[in-house]
Amino acid sequence: MLNMKVDNPQAFRFIMQDEIYLLNKDKCVNITPPATGPVVTDKPEPATVTAEVTEQPAQIAPVVKEQLVGPPQPAAVAAPIPEPVIQTVEAEFNYLGKNNKNFLVLVNYTTETHIAGTHLAALQNILKRKELDLDDVAILNVNKYAPVKLAALAAFFAPTRLVIMGKDALPVGIGNLPLNQPLQGKKTHVLYSFSFDEMMSSNDNKKIFWEHMKTL
Repeated sequence: MLNMKVDNPQAFRFIMQDEIYLLNKDKCVNITPPATGPVVTDKPEPATVTAEVTEQPAQIAPVVKEQLVGPPQPAAVAAPIPEPVIQTVEAEFNYLGKNNKNFLVLVNYTTETHIAGTHLAALQNILKRKELDLDDVAILNVNKYAPVKLAALAAFFAPTRLVIMGKDALPVGIGNLPLNQPLQGKKTHVLYSFSFDEMMSSNDNKKIFWEHMKTL
């Protein structure tokens, strides 16, 4: 093997490749000094997209409508409906007497305004025995007001004594009353007895009626 001694390393390029014969320190490295300006990268700049804005025409119609109609108003609140006022009409009764002692006598006649003349005379004799007269009582012919309610009679006459002459004279709402058995209520003493037609034809019936009338 040939033993050559080469004093100058640059001579190796004539016999060997540069990468082989040159030492690292002897290589001519072309180093570009760092740039002092702004760094330029290889990344592409983002494209600037200019959006084409089409100007819409002004909304004239809604504005004009608002000017004509005005701003929306709050919904109207319905006023509360007042409760109907129920008026109770007090019944009016055409009766005989003045009811000075709140003594009510109920009768039923289809052909009389108040009571038959002969029956009235008999009743006045009974009242006289009790030291009462016609002004102290109220004689009502319920036939003109049928059906008549007990509540209406109580409100109008405020009776403390009530005599019912016959079943046809019974008011609505009084219930079942025993015949010829006086009953004492909270405010009213009640006697349900014969009609005058039933009494006038029987002395026994007259006697029974009088015996109970005495207790009123």
